[in-house]
Amino acid sequence: MINIKENIKNVKEFNLLYDAVGWGAYDERITKKALDNTFYSVSVYDDKKIVGYGRIIGDAICFLYIQDIMVKPEYQGNKIGTMIMKKILERTSEIKKENPDLRVYLGASKDREKFYEKFGFIKRTDANLGYGMILNK
Repeated sequence: MINIKENIKNVKEFNLLYDAVGWGAYDERITKKALDNTFYSVSVYDDKKIVGYGRIIGDAICFLYIQDIMVKPEYQGNKIGTMIMKKILERTSEIKKENPDLRVYLGASKDREKFYEKFGFIKRTDANLGYGMILNK
């Protein structure tokens, strides 16, 4: 049975999913610190087995960044990612009640943009904000 839990900070589960989606696991010390600094997270389980995860990082009032939307490959195509995004967007809606000008960002993996467009995300250039950038040093 599929169930959702909020704010689980399980290093081994996170690294398992990171590996499963092909991103490679971090050192457990790094993962622990990342999870400790996570504002909000959603974990999806099939019974007791982790099958999906997503999190929000940011300052919790002006800027949020949706990060690490992951679904085990054998569960992809079963709306697990959609469940994660809906739960995350419910949380951002709560914050928007306090600050209607909240900005919510994400960086889509290559060729996954269409998935996020279903939830109302657009390319930064389409919002006259310029390109998203990453430090490459």
